[in-house]
Amino acid sequence: MEEKKKGFFSRLKEGLTKTRDNLVKGIDNVFGGFSSIDDEFYDELEEILIMGDLGVKATMEIIENLKAEVKEKHIKQPADCKELLIEHIKNQMAVGETAYDFEREQSVILVIGVNGVGKTTSVGKLAGKLKDLNRKVLIAAADTFRAAAVEQLQVWANRAGVDIIAGNEGADPASVIYDAVSAAKARNVDVLLCDTAGRLHNKKNLMEELKKINRIVDREFPNAHRENLIVLDASTGQNALSQAKEFCEAADITGVILTKMDGTAKGGIAVAIQSELKVPVKYIGVGETIEDLQKFDPDEFVNALFDVTPPEEEA
Repeated sequence: MEEKKKGFFSRLKEGLTKTRDNLVKGIDNVFGGFSSIDDEFYDELEEILIMGDLGVKATMEIIENLKAEVKEKHIKQPADCKELLIEHIKNQMAVGETAYDFEREQSVILVIGVNGVGKTTSVGKLAGKLKDLNRKVLIAAADTFRAAAVEQLQVWANRAGVDIIAGNEGADPASVIYDAVSAAKARNVDVLLCDTAGRLHNKKNLMEELKKINRIVDREFPNAHRENLIVLDASTGQNALSQAKEFCEAADITGVILTKMDGTAKGGIAVAIQSELKVPVKYIGVGETIEDLQKFDPDEFVNALFDVTPPEEEA
């Protein structure tokens, strides 16, 4: 398990190379290029963070906190506050104590997001992860509009060794969810994992459909722990944030699965999402295998981004 963790850290570090080149080099130039901490220093740092996709809100909070701590500790040299900056970025991304309660309780997880972001794949990987925790998992294939979605999910379900409930192509997604909830209760399933349709071009219908699905789960499975996880493609940067905001209008989003972190220069979006939506990033994906989807660890993420070796690996 520890080996997997280390393997993921090195893949994450490698995956964040372009973001590092885009963001961290700029930050280092600011710290190296100024001889004193003044307004110009902060303005330059602010610009680098915003250009690095951290978003205006998160950047402002980070800069304000940094200013306060620099003043309080009487720090004079720019180089001396890089560690503080790293800590403030980590603080922006805290996941929270209760983020993974669904692993221990009887839960219904809706996975939502537009097509092409890795939604169906994320459902499959998550099913495998939960199965590894000895949870009894059932998948509901409620993305009935995309022809390949059900087949793709069937492959992942077989790989993970979990059951799947699917409707015919074009079937009403809410009816698939209804059948899946009934099956989950009858089979005493621990986690019902639902893949939902990912259309945004017909937004009104999609949002109504999500609300209908939520109503069915509320009514038929009132005691289940609920999670609505949105899958976002990190490589789309600020566009991912816009998508998330639209989905937040239709569903109570409880967490984010951030995919395609490998090979994008826009990894800073992980910080912006957390700050703007007040919703934690719970999983992060840097590749194709089940191992490439891992729980999000802010310390690990920021250490990988800034190429800082974790203390336990230095020993």
